[in-house]
Amino acid sequence: MPSRRYVQGWGALSLAVGAVLVTTAAAQEPAPGRGAVAAAPGPALLTIGTCSVTGGLCRVPRATVTLDAPAPPPVELPAAATGPVDLALRTPGRLADVTVTDRRGRRIAGRADGDGTRWTSDVPLPAGGAYTARLVLEEDRPGGVRRRTLRLAVRTAKAPAGERLTVVFGPGEGAPGRTYGVGQPVTAQLSHPVPAAEAGARRIVERALEVRSEPRAEGAWHWVDADTLHYRPRVYWPSGATVRVRSGLDGARVTGRLHGGRSRPLTFTTGSRVEAVTDVAAHEMRVYRDGRLLRVIPVTTGKPGFRTRVGTKVVLGKESMVRMRGDSIGIARGSREFYDLKVRWATRVTWSGEYLHAAPWSLDAQGSEDVSHGCTGMSTEAARWLFRTVREGDLVRVVHGYGEPMTPFGNGYGDWNLGWPEWLRGSALGVRPARPGSAGSPLRPAL
Repeated sequence: MPSRRYVQGWGALSLAVGAVLVTTAAAQEPAPGRGAVAAAPGPALLTIGTCSVTGGLCRVPRATVTLDAPAPPPVELPAAATGPVDLALRTPGRLADVTVTDRRGRRIAGRADGDGTRWTSDVPLPAGGAYTARLVLEEDRPGGVRRRTLRLAVRTAKAPAGERLTVVFGPGEGAPGRTYGVGQPVTAQLSHPVPAAEAGARRIVERALEVRSEPRAEGAWHWVDADTLHYRPRVYWPSGATVRVRSGLDGARVTGRLHGGRSRPLTFTTGSRVEAVTDVAAHEMRVYRDGRLLRVIPVTTGKPGFRTRVGTKVVLGKESMVRMRGDSIGIARGSREFYDLKVRWATRVTWSGEYLHAAPWSLDAQGSEDVSHGCTGMSTEAARWLFRTVREGDLVRVVHGYGEPMTPFGNGYGDWNLGWPEWLRGSALGVRPARPGSAGSPLRPAL
């Protein structure tokens, strides 16, 4: 049976403000009276229950607390309360407004039902937190509408001892002021794998990983594998944007034994939109900044058997001098194709060793013939200019070529080779985020 505790002292005021029910939501077992208003006013009731996030089934009896005081005592949700939190009006009236904030004033995202009798948070409240619920209650009375405001303190029990799920965000160390190109994806490396079979846990993780940009850009997370996610906008980042990434997982229950831990946030900015477009058939590269053509460069790309990958790539890094050897890509020493060269002004676009670089040995072929082993070669002067023009995250596109398509993951950032509908299929949420510039974190700044 539910446990009960009664506190005297509210008296007639309880009739004016009605009753409030707090419980964890269950998709398959709604609380009694959901969507309905009781026939007669009564004391303010607080009911706490535990529901499964993945299955939506309540597995622990609800406990009811009567709040008959001008200042209701704080309510603590047990560590086992894994479902979203419900605030439900149980007497005549309606919820005109509900605001739930954490101790830092950040608003907890949630939604009200159609008849104004229930508000439900989007996700469970993290463990070890303190929250304030401000409810504006309306009741039709003779002569007009009467409004009352109820403030309720809600706490969540500390997470039990055990492992914590943390996140390392990329690119780089996220030092404030670091500037990347508009094609740079955000990466999230999880400390513990979350398999695809644990769909509910993936939704909890994804909702808690927040990405915001100014100016705003619509974007979404995509699960690359069990412990890696990438986030990208629908159509590149805006030029000159500030991108902020944070985790709201701290204290959140992810699975039965795994809770979220603290993770370092990430901030970076974007520069101009720089694109280097190599037309393999024309043997030339055109470099643009914010849509304006900067330069046309004669190039040579991969010859038969070593064709340059087609599609969109992202600059991974730059090396003013790099040693390139044939055996790094499977060419045996002593064979006709083997090479061992020191190469200048190399701009890297794949982890397997595809670069845009100086190739003074192929000047005669540049602009007319494909003679490389997969890289894009050009004159030393042109390679030096390109090296100084592009930055990490800038876009490199190869068109009208003959090579295999650039893979989306595993050999650099080929994220842009997935169309937007296909990208969204890699999200555990299954829908486009409702708010541009946000990945759907449960914590939103207070207004």
